[in-house]
Amino acid sequence: MSNLEDARPFYQAIFSADEQKAIGYEIVGRICIHNEWKSMGPFFRDDSIPDEYRLEADCHILHKALDDFLDPADDTLIFINRDANLLMLDHGESLLEQLFQWQEKGGNLERIVIEITEHTFTGDIRQLTHVFTYYRTYGIKMAVENVGKASSNLDRIALLMPNILKIDLQPLRLTSPLQTYHDVLYSISLLARKIGAAILYSEIDLHFQFQYAWKNGGRFFQGDYLQPPREGKIEPYLLKEKMTGEFQAFIRYEKKKLQHFYDLSEQFHQRISLLFAKESKHAAGSFDELIKKLAEELNDCCFRIYVCDGDGFQQSSNFLKKDDEWKIQPHYNQKNWSWRPYFLENIMKMQIRKKGFFSDVYSDIETGESIRTFSYPIDQQHYLFLDLPYSYLYENEGLL
Repeated sequence: MSNLEDARPFYQAIFSADEQKAIGYEIVGRICIHNEWKSMGPFFRDDSIPDEYRLEADCHILHKALDDFLDPADDTLIFINRDANLLMLDHGESLLEQLFQWQEKGGNLERIVIEITEHTFTGDIRQLTHVFTYYRTYGIKMAVENVGKASSNLDRIALLMPNILKIDLQPLRLTSPLQTYHDVLYSISLLARKIGAAILYSEIDLHFQFQYAWKNGGRFFQGDYLQPPREGKIEPYLLKEKMTGEFQAFIRYEKKKLQHFYDLSEQFHQRISLLFAKESKHAAGSFDELIKKLAEELNDCCFRIYVCDGDGFQQSSNFLKKDDEWKIQPHYNQKNWSWRPYFLENIMKMQIRKKGFFSDVYSDIETGESIRTFSYPIDQQHYLFLDLPYSYLYENEGLL
């Protein structure tokens, strides 16, 4: 604290997907030690440091920063990171008072975005919600950062009704992130859509992280790959050419990948259609007999086969391949699967399209393996389901 005069704000630009421009800046604290600027993040995150010291440093950094955003022609957003536990010591009054003082100088409170981390907050979430509801009456926006990390609670986040959900992409740098990580991000994207929040991907340090953020619903992007924190602001369209070029490359790649996927789906549909036409003649009206014949032909790509009716009631045994042998599980007959997500929607798709199709990649309940299901309409009342293992998806580029 004795060196607080050596601390000052740096700014890390936040870019938009729609305009490819810098639409805002996050204020980050830096302190000069031995002629080198060091991050103050560890200081602000250290709970052993007295609250009043961290609050004083926060106030000092913010005061210097806000004076850099008084240009009336500047409409960029100002992202202010706050520890929710410290903020609630006085229910956000001191921060609001500081913002009012800036407003009196000509600042616009509608440019302010307060960032908090939900999973580190130990107080009453309803009280925190009240504070931000009050902030919103002045046009102040809210962002929840580090969503998906540690013990983030999506119910509590939904209660806060943030304008922005901020997702750290550092876990993508692991050699092989767990499928559950991708599943969590997918759940967050659904939450964002439900509550009307935009997604901001941060810690984008590498090209593939940028591509991932673009592909997975990112409206805003932040990270050293685009622009590291710096002492001043940048020209808003500094990266427009670079971002536009990369977006076009992403789009070409995704279109090619989608075309390949649809080609594979069509080829698989034709394969099943031919097999069905061939084997159904010899199945003697029994679905189990039909599946037994299909299993022999589909041994290279399938590990589970069964038939359901249009209401989700299974009309056959399960045929499950285990240790390279097909086993019959008759106790699955008449089990109902209509409760599964998208089941009835997929039935309607088959009735309308009269064609089979692949599901998205998901984790199988019994095996925990990432799989796809190919659904195929036998007739208007019965539908064939073929579960494809991860090994087959991996071997066929375009299915993963």
